Amino acid sequence: MDTRRRLVPDIVTLQAFECAARHGNFTRAAEELNLTQSAVSRQISDLEAQTGMLLFERIRRRVVLSDAGRKFLPDVQKLLHQSEQLMVRAVTAGSSSALLSIATLPTFGSRWLTPRLHDFMASHPNTVLTVGSRTQPFDFDEEGFDIAIHYGQPVWARGTCTFLCNEVIVPVASPRLLASKPVANHADMLDGPLLHITTRPKLWTEWFEMNRLASDSAYRGNRFDQFSMLIEAAVSGLGFALLPKYLIETELKSGLLNVVFDVPLATENSYYIALPEGRQDNVLVQAFQSWLLEQVGQNL
Repeated sequence: MDTRRRLVPDIVTLQAFECAARHGNFTRAAEELNLTQSAVSRQISDLEAQTGMLLFERIRRRVVLSDAGRKFLPDVQKLLHQSEQLMVRAVTAGSSSALLSIATLPTFGSRWLTPRLHDFMASHPNTVLTVGSRTQPFDFDEEGFDIAIHYGQPVWARGTCTFLCNEVIVPVASPRLLASKPVANHADMLDGPLLHITTRPKLWTEWFEMNRLASDSAYRGNRFDQFSMLIEAAVSGLGFALLPKYLIETELKSGLLNVVFDVPLATENSYYIALPEGRQDNVLVQAFQSWLLEQVGQNL
C-alpha cells in the first residue's frame, strides 16, 4: 500500500476509538455505534497496528486509555469535529446559493451584530449564515471562517485588517444605584462600588487619570470576564461600570442604565474587519464588509 494512503485515517475507526475512550468499555461503544463488540475491538486493534501505539490498557473488564491514547484522543476529537462540520457545510451548500461564515467577539455579536443581521439578510435572502464567537485571532484555514470582527491592533497572521470603528466608553449606572448614591462630580465615584472587566483591568484607572484623579481605589470592585455579565451587573445596581456605548444601546434607550458623565474614554485599540489572505475577492464577503461599514457609519 502507498505510504501516504496508509497514513490517511479511517474515520470509522477513529469514531470507534473516541467512543471506546469516552465509555471506557468496548461493549458500550459497540452499542452506541450499532456494531458488535468484536467489531469495535478489531477496529481498535487495526488503529493500534496502524499507529504503532498501544492505545488502551485492558484492566479486568474495563479498558483504560494508555498514556499514548490520552495524548492521541484530543487530536482525534478535533478531526472528527472538523469532519462533521465539513459535512454540515456541504449539505447546507447543496440547499442554498451562498454561505457566509462569520467570527465575532461574543458580546459584540449578541448585542450589536445579531440584532442588525435581518437588514443584511433582506438584501441577500438566499444566504445562509454561520456566526461563531472568538475572542482571539485564529487560523482562517483551520477554522473555516470567511470574515472576522477583531478588537485590538490591525495585526492578523495570514490575514488583512480594515478599520471598522473606535470605541466610545462611558461610565454608566442604574437609576437605583444613582438614587442611593448620588454623584455630583467625578471624585464621588472613587468610593465605588466599581465594576471591572477582567480583560481590561486598567479602564477605571485610565478614566480617572484622564479626569485628573488618581487613587488605588480605582482598582477595587467586582470583576467579570465578559461584557455581557458586566452589563447585567450594572443594570442590577451592583456598581458603576465603564461600558462601550454600542453594547448598551437598548439599556440606555429604555432607561435601565444612565450615563453618569458624558466623558468618553478613548482606548488604544479599535475594531477591525479581518479577511483571510487570498480570499478578499469573494463577492459575498465584500458585500458583508461594505454592509458592516455602512451600519457602523449609521449607528456608532
